[in-house]
Amino acid sequence: MGEEDSGRLYRDHVNRGMARMLSLMGAGEEASSQGSIVVSAAGERYLDCGGYGVFLLGHCHPTVVDAVVEQVRRHPLATHALLEPTVAHAAGALSAVAPPGLDYVFFTNSGTEAVELGLKVARANGRRRVIAAERGFHGKTLGALSAAGKPGYREPFEPLLPAVVHVPFGEPEAVRSALAAGEPAAVLVEPVQGEGGVREPPPGYLARVRELCDRHGALLLMDEVQTGLGRLGTMWGCEPEGVVPDVLLVGKILGGGVFPVGAMVTTAELYGPFNVDPLLHSSTFGGSPAAAAAVMGSLAAIREDDLVARAATLGAQLLNLIRDEVARHAAAVVREVRGRGLMIGIEFETPAAAADAMSELLKRRVLTSYTLNSNEVLRLTPPATMTAGEVEWLVTALAAACRLVSTRFTRRKEGPDATVHYARARSVG
Repeated sequence: MGEEDSGRLYRDHVNRGMARMLSLMGAGEEASSQGSIVVSAAGERYLDCGGYGVFLLGHCHPTVVDAVVEQVRRHPLATHALLEPTVAHAAGALSAVAPPGLDYVFFTNSGTEAVELGLKVARANGRRRVIAAERGFHGKTLGALSAAGKPGYREPFEPLLPAVVHVPFGEPEAVRSALAAGEPAAVLVEPVQGEGGVREPPPGYLARVRELCDRHGALLLMDEVQTGLGRLGTMWGCEPEGVVPDVLLVGKILGGGVFPVGAMVTTAELYGPFNVDPLLHSSTFGGSPAAAAAVMGSLAAIREDDLVARAATLGAQLLNLIRDEVARHAAAVVREVRGRGLMIGIEFETPAAAADAMSELLKRRVLTSYTLNSNEVLRLTPPATMTAGEVEWLVTALAAACRLVSTRFTRRKEGPDATVHYARARSVG
């Protein structure tokens, strides 16, 4: 089957709008992957610095692949009529690296399912209000969507969960006011907002929120789906401030870039209602033996390859290199380059400029991520396994893209709608 057939089938049976957008960007058809590289059906090699935070271990890490393949050949799915040892061992392994006291693990198929269960744990323990952050992102199922920080994603599906309050991210006083305004609540927050534009709160924010939750009898739900397991250069994003949440939500890296899996991790006390009634929450495919094998392989690879430390070192190196290139070639079009570990955001003056930079990087075979709740931010979440040559590839491509985008941006006419004027400049660039 050729690319033309695949494109038609994608357009007619998957998503017409997505097919059109990828076609306009000149995106090819991915066929295989290894390490930091994705290979198209035409044989073109792409450097993957996107993947929405999934591929910290790169693609097809042999430790994870071997674990999953062996499990699939032996026993991929569970009957749920007998105890499944692989799931038990994976839960123990995840609990062992989680913040202290988080002993119970429920595996899900995705990060958003983990968020859903976290909200159910809060409700089962009497916290029916939710306080979430503006620009936050927790998934698009209805419960998680209720806490999403972008109204444009919530409004088409309202009414959603009641009693959800959104407060500015990074402002503990706003959390205090919301907690004081009603019955005990659950506070759902990310250590660093990924889809919100790689936004890091002020120092001490998470510790202060933890303190406020304790004072007001609230539960702290930490969404580490995108930030956890080394992405930020620490095992957990809440780790630098010594914060232990009541509920930890995990995903993305947990499957090692090989198998989809998420997890909700909490204390024995909060998990009590689910221990009393084990059918209070269930999932046919969540926590399959194959997914559990991926978890075991991922945690082993993170430990054996020292990927958390590598993410911290490589992230600092990339952040400095990217800032230098932006200052040299795109100071007029980029507002800020920020990041922590291997989550880096480049904030452009307009969403159109960010999209143009993403397109120019794609032409140079570098894959990046669109930022859902902050469209002016181009996001880089590369693997911790990048080689020196791949770092040079990224930096060289970014410099070229920045030069072109900056040239087009400076052609725009002065006026209230910079995006429209920029688009016109781009069309003749």
